[in-house]
Amino acid sequence: MPQTAGGGYTRQPDGSVIVALSVPSPQRDEARIRVLVHAANRPQALTRLRNLGLRAVYLRGNTEPPTPDEVTAVLHHPDGVLW
Repeated sequence: MPQTAGGGYTRQPDGSVIVALSVPSPQRDEARIRVLVHAANRPQALTRLRNLGLRAVYLRGNTEPPTPDEVTAVLHHPDGVLW
């Protein structure tokens, strides 16, 4: 069954988006892992996440958008993806 992830997105001045997801940790019940992706648009960012193995994750709403520090980190990462 698909699992809804907490998260959100922010649009950059150039039109690209940064999507942040908080998914449950596989090792601890209450822990969550934050995943950040930079892409041209929101559907492409979610496709990148699904291609990385997060196939059953869906982003509903914008409850936990990326923080300014997370935005800076993912913009400076050569792959545009952070775990």
